[in-house]
Amino acid sequence: MTVQMVLLPVFLQVGLTFVLLLWMIGARTGSVTRGETKLKDIALRQPNWPEKIAQVGNCFSNQFEVPLLFYILIAIALPLRRADLVIVMLSWVFVVTRFAHAGIFVTSNDVRTRSLAWFAGVLVVIAMWVYFAVKILLA
Repeated sequence: MTVQMVLLPVFLQVGLTFVLLLWMIGARTGSVTRGETKLKDIALRQPNWPEKIAQVGNCFSNQFEVPLLFYILIAIALPLRRADLVIVMLSWVFVVTRFAHAGIFVTSNDVRTRSLAWFAGVLVVIAMWVYFAVKILLA
């Protein structure tokens, strides 16, 4: 696998994170500017943002939970030359689940559907780690 093929899903996941970050910054800044949110009410990270802004902020924060395991695996697999077609395909599936999860999170926020997308991503990243560990340990 080429480095580009391995890293493209990583770049898309990072891109999703940046889009959510910029969206969150804009929404929070707008809320404060419009007077919907007072700085004293959020200065110590109190959860006093309007609901829609909290959704985007929570979705952004969520990009540093399960995706961290994905990033670590790719960061280890790539220099060890263990990022094969299976890892790349699973990476794409993982990123698709993350986009689905984020899309649900910032729109309907239907917790059942969102949880299914989240859990699908968890299962994929577990499969990636098991596959990677077996490849390393049996090499």
